[in-house]
Amino acid sequence: MTLAQNKDAISEAAAFAQSEGIIIPPTDLWSDEPPLESDLHRDQIELLLACLKWWWRERTDFYATGNLTIYFSEEHITTRDFRGPDFFVVLGVENRPRRSWMLWAEQGKYPNVIIELLSNSTAKVDKGFKKTLYQNTFRTPEYFWFHPETLEFQGFGLMGGKYQPLEPNDQGWLWSQQLELFVGVHESQLRFFTPENQLVSTPEERAKVAQQQAEAERQQKELAQQRVEELLARLKELGVEPDVPQ
Repeated sequence: MTLAQNKDAISEAAAFAQSEGIIIPPTDLWSDEPPLESDLHRDQIELLLACLKWWWRERTDFYATGNLTIYFSEEHITTRDFRGPDFFVVLGVENRPRRSWMLWAEQGKYPNVIIELLSNSTAKVDKGFKKTLYQNTFRTPEYFWFHPETLEFQGFGLMGGKYQPLEPNDQGWLWSQQLELFVGVHESQLRFFTPENQLVSTPEERAKVAQQQAEAERQQKELAQQRVEELLARLKELGVEPDVPQ
């Protein structure tokens, strides 16, 4: 079903429900999240999004975002009992912009992966209440937390209905079965790594590497030309007139 067809179907269902006196929760709610804790938190979210969206640039079956409200019950709208993970990914959905994530407008899909960025003021909630919520209500298969200042990092996989700690590899990275990528700390930031242990880079990092490679090639060519000129000069000193192709 296309986006236009989906919207038409929703409109028809809403009209029918209204005629029958059925109350349908809104499907156009804006996100309602507080400001991020610090620049470190904002930069970390943007970094994760930039890397994953580039790595999956050919895919259209996922939604990745950060600091966006998840409305998972219409009752919680009035009580303001909703949650907005710092970073989350939903698989098997249309990749398009959204104002918020509303379960009743997304076929009841919860995130497949959630990452919370800890702070001194939120760590207790992230490790306690939210972990229980994501385990028992969201049933999110993988949950990670990371502290941008202390670099505390841990991840859990849902097994038998309970979160079990994920085992790190030799580099200290954790394998995400949902993303098919490693998640780990690199230069004091949380990053993604390929199954071949390669860092998933940002567009800026790739541009920098390309520039460095181009500069190295230019320097090698200049050095080679300098050596040729030195050799020609040496031959002339020895009375040898080299036949240089024009």
